[in-house]
Amino acid sequence: MLRIHQLRLPLDHDESQLEAAVRRRLGLDGGRRLTVQVARRNWDARGRRVQLVYSVDVDLGNQALERELLARHQGDAEIVPRPEERYVPPHGCRVEAGPHRPIVVGAGPCGFLAALALAEAGLRPIVLERGQPVRQRTRDTFGFWRGRAFDPESNVQFGEGGAGTFSDGKLYSQVRDPRHLGRKVLEEFVEAGAPEEILWLGRPHVGTFRLVKMVESLRAKIEHLGGEFRFASKVVDLEIETSGGSGGGRRLRGARLEDGSELRTDHLVLAVGHSARDTFELLQRRGVHLVPKPFSIGLRIEHPQAMIDRWRFGRHAGHPRLGSADYRLVHHASNGRSVYSFCMCPGGTVVAAASEVGGVVTNGMSQYQRAERNANAGIVVGIEPADFADPAGPDDLGGALAGIDLQRRLERAAFEAGGGDYDAPAQRLDDFLAGRPSRRLGDVEPSYRPGVRLTDLGPLLPDWATGAIREALQAFERKVPGFTRPDALLTGVESRTSSPLRIERSEEDLQSVGTAGLFPAGEGAGYAGGILSAAIDGLRVAEAVVRDHQARLGAAARVARP
Repeated sequence: MLRIHQLRLPLDHDESQLEAAVRRRLGLDGGRRLTVQVARRNWDARGRRVQLVYSVDVDLGNQALERELLARHQGDAEIVPRPEERYVPPHGCRVEAGPHRPIVVGAGPCGFLAALALAEAGLRPIVLERGQPVRQRTRDTFGFWRGRAFDPESNVQFGEGGAGTFSDGKLYSQVRDPRHLGRKVLEEFVEAGAPEEILWLGRPHVGTFRLVKMVESLRAKIEHLGGEFRFASKVVDLEIETSGGSGGGRRLRGARLEDGSELRTDHLVLAVGHSARDTFELLQRRGVHLVPKPFSIGLRIEHPQAMIDRWRFGRHAGHPRLGSADYRLVHHASNGRSVYSFCMCPGGTVVAAASEVGGVVTNGMSQYQRAERNANAGIVVGIEPADFADPAGPDDLGGALAGIDLQRRLERAAFEAGGGDYDAPAQRLDDFLAGRPSRRLGDVEPSYRPGVRLTDLGPLLPDWATGAIREALQAFERKVPGFTRPDALLTGVESRTSSPLRIERSEEDLQSVGTAGLFPAGEGAGYAGGILSAAIDGLRVAEAVVRDHQARLGAAARVARP
């Protein structure tokens, strides 16, 4: 089978035109039977016309002819043998179980795929999730948005499915993936109920309501394979054994839960999200190696989606093969800071994403159809560990946790600016640029719930961040006409772009540096940034757990021999 890249066709082409394009590219006449399957489809809106760009797999039913065509097009990078994209676990199918079951802490995409891989290997993992099952969590979260009480253990950040459940459900990543772990993830998602198009669309997404059903289906599969889920099961301590001698080795031996119960294990996958602040504090107390890392802070902006569609697609705006348009913008500010759009949600809403009492956090969410009136995106500026040295007050955590201090200060300031009842502070763009409080809205209506309070957002961020964002907004106008329309709406604050720290691990065995048996994974540990990359990291870490498990069984067998 062959794969052909960069086949360009008009937006309104039909299936016969795609086959005709394949025949022209290969130099085949119309009498030769062939089968064409789409491997990837994207759009290109550069210039005055919009085109669809395909990669396709072509089966000629004749291996000799395929070899002949490959020889004829030797050196042509756009005509190649179809790559093998099937994921093959390096340990084979199933392995011998040990005396203690592995534990996965966190039921987000990283934890789910780690648990699935461990269950497929026959190791019957226990998944501990501090929050609620996804349907109860959805009721709690939507209830909070509609004015009910805030639950710090069941919200956008905490609960089955992870933070990505209440997002756009974007399923693309820029991580290098030579072993096709991402393909494994997408195929599992399709089996769990995602639309099959995520396997070939260039910018696939799912949306929150479909993600809920997928999460339940994945859980059922893991349980069928011997895995176990325990909800409302917050880990409050780790048992770490320290050996004597000059080496001073440390090994994880178990976990203690909030209800007082203890679980013995030799392998714990720590797949918490970027908001598990109390877990990070626990790790610091237990001497696990943490380091601060860069992240970003800023505000969320809303425009009419129709404006973004017209800018991107022109007269083709609204075409069913294109859907709602997105954007990715970057500006390097004169003060040396980088400002960029983050987690852009076409046809979506700005959502309340707090995980602690007394804080306001914004994020973006879209449903599968991306049919809401507004487009929204974070407009954020990079922040380095050196910036964390600002005075943090009496509750300063310091060290690797200093970034959490900064996030909390921003979120508490936003809470107060919003009136102290989880309404978010908001401001028209023209007022933000002028440095004056907003008094009225324009045509762009806020989508954030519970609600917004108009104010001046500038003082909520450090001066260097506010200045860089103001400069970037005007630069973005030169790329997207209308971006600085006066009534575009800014809402604050965007503080959870990524984890503010990294749980250091060895790249050789993926175990925590200095603490054997502890496997930091995913976004919270600082090794991923989104649903797909977190899930891929979960697979990698599960493989590392299996390798260590097999090595320990082998060592025990050698000791037991007479």
